Amino acid sequence: MHLHSYDEVKRLTEEMVRIPSINKEPGGEAAVAKYMYDYYMELPYFREHPDYVKMFQTKDDFVERYSTYAFVKGTKGTSNRTVVLMGHTDTVGIDDFGTIREWACDPDALPEKLKTLQLSQEVIDDIDSGIYMFGRGALDMKSGVAGHMYIIKYFSEHPEELDGNVIALGECDEEELSKGVLSALDELVELKTTQGFEYTSCINADYSTNHSPGDEARYVYYGSIGKQLPTFVAFGKESHVGNSFGALDPNLLIAEITRKMSLNVDLCDVAQGEACVPPISLKQMDTKPNYTVQTALVAMGYYNYFTHGAFPGEVMEKCKALAIDAFDDIIDHLNTQYKKFCDLCGTDYVKLPWKTRVYTWKEFYGELAERHGEPFKKAILDFATKLNTEQPGLDLRLFGLEVIQEAWKWMEDKSPAIVIFFGSVYSANIEMTRKTENERALLDAVEAAVEVVRPEADRDIRTRMFYPYISDMSFMALCCELEDVQALNDNMPSNPVKYYHDVEKILQINVPVVNIGSFGKDGHCLTERVDMYHTFQNVPNITYETVRRLLD
Repeated sequence: MHLHSYDEVKRLTEEMVRIPSINKEPGGEAAVAKYMYDYYMELPYFREHPDYVKMFQTKDDFVERYSTYAFVKGTKGTSNRTVVLMGHTDTVGIDDFGTIREWACDPDALPEKLKTLQLSQEVIDDIDSGIYMFGRGALDMKSGVAGHMYIIKYFSEHPEELDGNVIALGECDEEELSKGVLSALDELVELKTTQGFEYTSCINADYSTNHSPGDEARYVYYGSIGKQLPTFVAFGKESHVGNSFGALDPNLLIAEITRKMSLNVDLCDVAQGEACVPPISLKQMDTKPNYTVQTALVAMGYYNYFTHGAFPGEVMEKCKALAIDAFDDIIDHLNTQYKKFCDLCGTDYVKLPWKTRVYTWKEFYGELAERHGEPFKKAILDFATKLNTEQPGLDLRLFGLEVIQEAWKWMEDKSPAIVIFFGSVYSANIEMTRKTENERALLDAVEAAVEVVRPEADRDIRTRMFYPYISDMSFMALCCELEDVQALNDNMPSNPVKYYHDVEKILQINVPVVNIGSFGKDGHCLTERVDMYHTFQNVPNITYETVRRLLD
């Protein structure tokens, strides 16, 4: 291997892990962005070209936080081809560390503190092996960002190896709303104008782990999984609990949707021989603020829905069909139970009045807009705008719920109904099929790079077609048709006030993506740990070899 990156990447990772950068917590994401900025500005190349480094604030954000980029212009030729390296610098929280919380970001002290807890033998063995670095963000994914910082340093010292440019982004807020990468798109678009960059490919460095127990391989991924968040709002019919069959409990509707949706393998999306894990429930709730003996009026549930080839319109169709089935089944169930109760009490059975009503947000909004016209449209827009102004940090899913409940006030028919919407930022699935010259060039470069590194890697390195976790790669390309994205935006109550998927910016970048990233175990867990040799040595070398071939 060409680069002796281990010591430097290890140092950078340790120092960044020691900077808590929990998503949305004040100061942390800004502090790690400043660390990156200072690192670059200490390098001779960037002291000579200070405008090649920038620490920039996120836009339309309720938290003050920053991302950082740095780029090197190659001197081997005159090409404007540009490779984007990317990785996120924020982390999830540390409450799971409990009594050892204060050591969550201390890679030196944490392993021994972890031993005070009840751990699996595998974790104990990994601590004793010395192979892994522990600490919040070590795996996900400051080690990947550290590798890119090292690559930028190397090319700043050897620009003669590049016929083209390489830029590294360390973006904040990947763990929730992707404000970092969305703001970075503006920066990348601006650099197209000011620097003439012609973006050809993107290399992410997000984390991966074993695919199954006993799997010892390390992976490079082509393309990325997609993630949607279908969200169901159930409007029920309230009643005193003493007249329970007079109610239609929205919690029961949502529970049936969860039963049909959660871990339903029939909903797994398959492409190129690889299957996503099935959808799973992430939250169920009703809107009662306190205890009463009145049944709930409104309930909500939302579900993680991964995709490899399916786009929002198709997912919404499947979710609507599932909700109709769930509603039908609950009506049948209630009538069956009510008849049994009438028989038990010796009273006449009369079929309950419930009818299945399921809308997408587009259909619900459209029906009310047709009925009430401009006053309705203006009222909903004004409500959403005011809500976002007064509560800018309101969870995106709860924002959608509030808008839908406001719209429900305009519905004359208050009989039970379900409204489905997309409740979160859209992470698009990106499929690599060799259909373009840039895809072919990136895939060929990665395959060649892996072969160069493999003999000295001391790890089994394999490739797969889809990165299996959510990442900011999803904002670097558009693989679907514009009408598919429109189906997403049309079914988001947050659009246009709080969030919509901005296709125009993405299309100005629109590059194939791969993930050459950190490897370890237990991402988002208190035993999060990164395989140091593979991540600090193998990964930077695979990345280096890939970039060098792309910009030869």
